[in-house]
Amino acid sequence: MRQLLFFALSIAILWSCDLEKEIEIQLPDYEPSIVVECYLEPDQPFALLLTESTPYFEPFPDDISDYLDATLLDSAEVEILHKGTIYSLQNQLFFDPVKQKIYNYYLPVSVPYDTDSPFELRITTKDGRTIEASTKLLPRVAIDSIVVEFQENDTLARLLTYFTDPPEQENYYRRMLHEESLDSTARQDFPTDDRIFNGDVVFGTTFDFSEGTVVFNTLYHIDEDYYKFLESVNGAINASLNPFAQPSSIISNVTGTGNPIGIFTGLVYDRVETIIQR
Repeated sequence: MRQLLFFALSIAILWSCDLEKEIEIQLPDYEPSIVVECYLEPDQPFALLLTESTPYFEPFPDDISDYLDATLLDSAEVEILHKGTIYSLQNQLFFDPVKQKIYNYYLPVSVPYDTDSPFELRITTKDGRTIEASTKLLPRVAIDSIVVEFQENDTLARLLTYFTDPPEQENYYRRMLHEESLDSTARQDFPTDDRIFNGDVVFGTTFDFSEGTVVFNTLYHIDEDYYKFLESVNGAINASLNPFAQPSSIISNVTGTGNPIGIFTGLVYDRVETIIQR
């Protein structure tokens, strides 16, 4: 009994102690990087986002316009070269409602769908820093069919999306699934490669969809650069949410004197709209 009483008193004393201690960590000076995002979508206008990164622990401004002023890099020379043609993007804001993205360089000229010749990106900032990148558009991989399956004795259905993975080559994909509209939060969004499958492929869902629901199935055929970029972005997000994780760097395909990070790639996809019905 005495041992039990002693143990209880010890626990009470420990809980009453102030175990919190403030520790001041001296962070190194932050060196900002130029950040580039440019997605070439056939038959869509040229658009590019050029920003400068900010410290992770810097307070977010109350006014979004202050944040844009601090991050957007204006007055740069942005050119995309393709088959001898130079496409000069103008420094103006453009909002894409489908992708829910804002860009600050834009040219209302359609991107040609050419899977043979590369697209070259050249950027020179106002202070003389340079960024370069290269990419090619890939052939479209078609969705073969969409199958709707209802659970037995239930009103909910799942979707099975079938496609054929081209053989004898490495392929990378991004699967996206939206409900009701393309600007909604994606129900599924993940990149994958074809190391674990070849030939006939199926992407499925759980039994989540009620009758009458409109679902947009999108299959992107992406290159290895974009696949690694997406994987590294997802890793960096997960690391930032875990206090015990090591920092994760972004894998980019842009190079230059501005210490750049980001992606310059094509967006070639097939999309099928499905209404859930028996």
